[in-house]
Amino acid sequence: MAAVPKQTTMAIKSYKNQAQMLVKNYLLADPFAPYTSILGGILACKVVYDLTDLISSFYIKTYPSLTKIQRVDWNNRGISTTHAIFVSALSLYFVFWSDLFSDPHLTGLMVFRSSQLSTFGLGVSLGYFFSDLAMTLWQYPALGGIEYVIHHLLSGTAVAYSMFTGEAQLYTYMVLISEVTTPEIHLRWYLDTAGMKRSTAYLINGVVIFIGWLIARVLLFGYMFYHVYLHYDQVIKMHAFGFVLVFGVPSALGILNLTWFGKIIKGLAKTLAKRRSWTKELDSEN
Repeated sequence: MAAVPKQTTMAIKSYKNQAQMLVKNYLLADPFAPYTSILGGILACKVVYDLTDLISSFYIKTYPSLTKIQRVDWNNRGISTTHAIFVSALSLYFVFWSDLFSDPHLTGLMVFRSSQLSTFGLGVSLGYFFSDLAMTLWQYPALGGIEYVIHHLLSGTAVAYSMFTGEAQLYTYMVLISEVTTPEIHLRWYLDTAGMKRSTAYLINGVVIFIGWLIARVLLFGYMFYHVYLHYDQVIKMHAFGFVLVFGVPSALGILNLTWFGKIIKGLAKTLAKRRSWTKELDSEN
């Protein structure tokens, strides 16, 4: 194997250093990070949409037979699932493992702390909410009703405020942990669309959704309000609009979550009842 010329190696290193400087001094620099992260989130949505369409065309047998709007929904759920995995992992890190919001030795109040990574992550998430809201409105109401529009408007407003001001980023990430339930919700839709409602996977998925929703979208919201109560002396020092968002957005989303949780319980009970009915039919046939 021929050796790479020294001049070529030096040129590659030079381009690499220039790229690193570009990312550090411009793309991730404080004045530019919010805007580049939003743009990056939007572009990532486009890439994931196209990749989902391409991969599904080759590997999912039922995909070609779907209607046009079903394929749009299918690919859009690919975007939502990818965002959910990204933002829930980042949220779990900041809430439970990072010292950014928990270290008492760091300067500044907890509600005013932020970092380049925390701001960048919120920007990517905001880019997703912009993209998904636009897609929902474009195909309204095929991809979701008014409750989804309200959810995205509230979430997008809270994320944007927290990103641009640096306020209450901990509470924003606490709420975003709820996205951990999104892949399971979409998997249920995929199983249904693929004609697998009678499968064991569909039943297990329903149980996982119930447990995940209870923890991430009901109990965790209660913990968030308890955390706000314990640190109210800091929360009260936020700007008025931020103060309202800390209480208003989680409350509104909590109501939506409880409403959807009721539907999840009914759906799981219906699935279990059908499962028992199918089992009895099989036993009688045998």
